[in-house]
Amino acid sequence: MKKAINKTNAARLLTGAGVAYELIPYEVDENNLAADHVAESLGEDINCVFKTLVLHGDRSGYFVCVVPGNREVDLKKAARAAGDRKVELVAMKELLPLTGYIRGGCSPVGMKKPFPTFFHESATGLDFIYVSAGQRGLQLKMSPTDLIDFVGATVCDLCKDETI
Repeated sequence: MKKAINKTNAARLLTGAGVAYELIPYEVDENNLAADHVAESLGEDINCVFKTLVLHGDRSGYFVCVVPGNREVDLKKAARAAGDRKVELVAMKELLPLTGYIRGGCSPVGMKKPFPTFFHESATGLDFIYVSAGQRGLQLKMSPTDLIDFVGATVCDLCKDETI
């Protein structure tokens, strides 16, 4: 018998808007919250497993970058996208009060308030991507264009050229 998956706030918002998605559980390793572990657990290509990062800019304030799991956000490119001179990743202790999500469970959908969101351009070339469903151990699998449209994101180049 298959265990029922509890819907997260992100999933409820997508359902309410009529946006198609699948909730995909995976085994959490508290010592390894990296996207490559998630991809391996799902049996998926790391290029379609995206991580959600929250940054703070000197002009724009807080914003979100969604990038492939094997890529590193380029702070200069992120700053340019957001209209900032300088940006930095938000400290881990700020993540939960700011977004309502913890590290390893941060979703671009359903944060406490909407932030400007930027997706790495590689997402649009994929049939589907995975992003956190808002808790560790659960991913949303969905069309990148549906997700980008739902969160009102801008698509641009956000990553350093090399993979990690």
